[in-house]
Amino acid sequence: MHLTADGTTTRFRAYGPRQLDEIARRHPLPDAARETVRLVSRVLPFRVNEYVLSELVDWTQAPDDPMYQLVFPQHGMLDEADTAVLRRLAGRRDGDPEVVAAVRAIRERLNPHPGGQQELNVPRDDSGTVPGLQHKYRETVLYFPGQGQTCHTYCTYCFRWAQFVGDADLRFAARGPEGLIRYLRGHPDVSDVLVTGGDPMVMTTERLRTHLEPLLDAPTVRTIRIGTKSPAYWPQRFVSDADADDVLRLFERVVGSGRVLALLAHFSHPRELATPLAQRALERIRATGAVVYCQAPLIGHVNDSAATWSALWRAELAAGLVPYYMFVARDTGPHAYYRVPLTRAVDIFQDAYRDLPGLARTVRGPVMSTTVGKIVVDGVEQIAQERYFRLRLLQARDPRLVGRPFRAPWSPDAAWFDDLRPETGDDETLRAALTTGFRTEVAR
Repeated sequence: MHLTADGTTTRFRAYGPRQLDEIARRHPLPDAARETVRLVSRVLPFRVNEYVLSELVDWTQAPDDPMYQLVFPQHGMLDEADTAVLRRLAGRRDGDPEVVAAVRAIRERLNPHPGGQQELNVPRDDSGTVPGLQHKYRETVLYFPGQGQTCHTYCTYCFRWAQFVGDADLRFAARGPEGLIRYLRGHPDVSDVLVTGGDPMVMTTERLRTHLEPLLDAPTVRTIRIGTKSPAYWPQRFVSDADADDVLRLFERVVGSGRVLALLAHFSHPRELATPLAQRALERIRATGAVVYCQAPLIGHVNDSAATWSALWRAELAAGLVPYYMFVARDTGPHAYYRVPLTRAVDIFQDAYRDLPGLARTVRGPVMSTTVGKIVVDGVEQIAQERYFRLRLLQARDPRLVGRPFRAPWSPDAAWFDDLRPETGDDETLRAALTTGFRTEVAR
């Protein structure tokens, strides 16, 4: 593949573990790094493309470069015992029964579906469970079109890594929109559909059209969201791909129907917004009338500094985008490698937030997407001789709990909600939700 004069590429091509030697012929990827990728990618997915390799990774700073850390599996993502098992089995083929059993056991220990996704979020209708859907919050249904369950490049922290490892038991996918449309008819409270993955923008425009256009005949749906990393990892999708103009016309059709079309763009580092190609892609998306909201988790080794987040949010605002969420990395996959203690997350968020102009203060964080709902850590407070995290439910399985504040004793090491001991006073509903989890009519 060759870069053209304007920085675009002639076609998309993905590189995986089998192409590591090819990557190493053009970029400084040492033997030890290749071995690490080969070992870890037996458990966690690895996929990268030419644009990311040539335009985003600073090879002079690897392996410490944040974009390198974001896309190349690292030593320490799996614990030493599991790494030793993989090393012992390194010479065996993937289908070897001992390899299959070892990999499956490691994946099960990595909490492949956090937040009760399989147990609590899969909805049902009169015909049984509805494949490829999740319904956690009353107004919003997540839709996983089967053809969009991959990405242009995989983030090494991704909480949806289980979608990409080829295990059907771990995967959400819908063959088509028929089940979604049927479900929407029986749930008129649903006003938002989030088309997610993977990345729906890996689909051709014609394929994407078959999933979006039926929603325009669903009168209760007022907002269509698309979760995507494509403006960061493959902006050619909106600029120079063969059907780039077609996808923009599809966006215009959705907006013209009177719906809000929101792209939930995952920008993890300001470098992803700095290339002329990314800037051009965002200009073209916004010209359709779509709104671009930006979100990403706080990731150790990648963006764990206030200066990085301030620069990221300022770059988003300058591009006409809406800073939306700073998430806390979920307790799944290589969480031990990327975890940032909540007390440090609060400091990073607040220091970056103070540095922003008013229009960029739309961002919320740090936010944990937990079984019960989205919980924001509003800060740390001192009461008498004790320190507490101030917490609040931004979104909840039980709509009555939205906005409900509570607190938990401060901990220097807590990095996820399960590490806390929430205090709820006399609020029995909140206590039940936070301590036991539950299944409501929303998720049935």
